[in-house]
This record gives sequence, C-alpha cells and structure tokens, in this order.
Amino acid sequence: MHQLTREQARRIAVRAQLLDADRPGDVVEVGEQLGSIKIDPTATIAPAEQTIPFSRIGWGYEPGHMTKAVEDDRALFEFDGQFHAASLLPAMLARMRARVFRAKAAGWMQANQRFRADVLARLRTDGPLLAGQIDDTSQLAHGDEGGWYGSNQVPMMLDLLSYTGEVAIVRREGRQRVWDLGERAYAHVPEMDADEATAVIEQRRLQAAGIAKQKSPWTRVGMAGEAARVEGSSWTWRVDPAALESLDDDPGGRVAILNPYDSMLFDRPRLVELFDFEFVLEQFKPKAQRRYGYFAHPILIGDRFVGLLDAQLDKKKENLVVTAVHEFVELEAEEREMVDAEIGDLADWLGVPVQRTR
Repeated sequence: MHQLTREQARRIAVRAQLLDADRPGDVVEVGEQLGSIKIDPTATIAPAEQTIPFSRIGWGYEPGHMTKAVEDDRALFEFDGQFHAASLLPAMLARMRARVFRAKAAGWMQANQRFRADVLARLRTDGPLLAGQIDDTSQLAHGDEGGWYGSNQVPMMLDLLSYTGEVAIVRREGRQRVWDLGERAYAHVPEMDADEATAVIEQRRLQAAGIAKQKSPWTRVGMAGEAARVEGSSWTWRVDPAALESLDDDPGGRVAILNPYDSMLFDRPRLVELFDFEFVLEQFKPKAQRRYGYFAHPILIGDRFVGLLDAQLDKKKENLVVTAVHEFVELEAEEREMVDAEIGDLADWLGVPVQRTR
C-alpha cells in the first residue's frame, strides 16, 4: 500500500492530465495520455475539443491539427461525443460489439428493424453520408420531438448503431458528422476479447487520472494500478505505477485555464477530496442564480484551483470579453500577473485582444 501526501496526490493528478510545466508536443500526445477529448458545441470562448488541447500544448496547437489527427492520420477517432486515441480502438470496439441496450432503446430498435436495415443499406451503397442525406423510414418515433433529437429519427438510429459498432463517424463537415459502415471504418482493427478490453480501458482511465478512488463510479478504474492511501483521506485509492516512478522528477507547475468539460474536472468528488475544489457548472442554472457566470472556466495554478474566469468571445469575434476573474483564494501580485498573462495568451491564440468590463 503506497502512502502519499496530499501534495503528491495532487501533483500526480495534474501531471497525468498534462497540466504541469512539461507541455506535450502535439494533439496526438494529448489524446494518447488523456484517452479522450470531449466534443461540445458550447463556445463562449472556444469549443471544448479546441480549448482542451490548447490548455495543454499552448501556442503550438492549431485547430487544424485536430482535423488532421482524426481525418488524415487516423491517430484519433470520434465516438460518443469524444475524440479517442486510436490505440484504444480495439478495446472500445470489443465493448461496442458486446453492448446491450436498456429496455427503452432495445424496444425502439426492435420496432424499427426495417428502418435499421434501410439505414445500413443506404450507407453500404452510397456512404459515407451525412444524416440529412439518409431517408427517415422509421416505423416508431422515439418520443423526443421536443428534446435533443427532434422529429427526424435518423440521427438517433445512427447514434444507437454507432454504440454497437455497426456504423462509425469518419469525418466532419463543419459541425455535422459524416457516417459510414463500421465494417469499413473498423476493417483493420485487431480483435480483442471482452476481459482484455475491460482491463485495457480501466488501465488507460487510470493513466489519464493518475490517481483515482478505488471503485469510483466517476473515473471507473476498477482494480487497475496499485493501492494507495492519501494523507487526510479515508478513501482507498488506485494509483498509476508509472506516475509513482516519476514522482520525484518534478517539472513544476503553471497556470492553466480549463474548459468546464475538461476531463480534469469530470470526477467532482475527487476534486473536493484532493483539491478542496467544489466546481459547479452554472450553465443550466437560471441567470438569477448564477454566481460566477454561464460557462466559467476554472483556473489552475500549479496544483491549486484558485478561481474561475468568466469570459466570452463577443458575437463579432473581435474581443475576448473578460467579465470577472473570481478569486477563491487571495492571489499574490505575481500570481495575478501569471493569470493575466495566460488570459492574454488565450486571447492571442484566438486572434483577438482582451477587453475587460471592469
């Protein structure tokens, strides 16, 4: 059982997420370490799939690098709202093929067998295609006309078929997904049995986290890695052995501004337990109940979350408008300068000046 101080545990978590001073070289390196990069259209500053790599790489990252990695080099692939490392594809495909739907989705698929066959036949003959190029021949609506999918049944059928590996997203046209048959997209992927796939995925989740609560429903690392205790915590943790090997090799910290959908923030209980940081995304709160802003970005200095940045790119995309930097701890003058410099770098990356409202 490894014994770790809270500082060591935090440093392991920060380094595993590539948020220390030793920056990665490109988006493929980011994808390989993190395992996945969230895709989300909310772009108060920039979409998650762009700000997540930027917060790691910095100036060396350009949005076109993601497109090249996914569509040309096939070093990353899109699945279920994230770009994943291609090295994870054999394990993930094994899990896809073993997927069993819950009762509602299974019933909808059963009632739409002819529709399913029509979609697959159209892709087989004419794919790759956008969802809008495929006819809706459904027998039963999914009952979500006022919700996420709208009245057209094709996007939902494609999503469900992607979860079983029968179809795949092969590229994007703007923000629209282009679909093809899984048997073509995954033709050269090596097969992996279910037990090996589970072990690989749990180990890669732990690699991305560095340290996670044993049996955490958030990080879901299972029994990967080795057991550890953290000073002041009653939890039993799992720690990545590779992170322990380099624990004494400390490149130091830096300032990072994180998209609210950043994987560093996903495990909320871990944020509280290790970082004493309770992050609440106010995006879905009524405006009158928001304290820090619609889509405030957490600010990390070293291994401390020190505040939230409330900022947005204006509608004409001419300025990065900073409404507030909410400090949770009193920052020293040098630390404020570092935060301001990082905001400036973010604005420069966007190609706009910073405009402060106060």
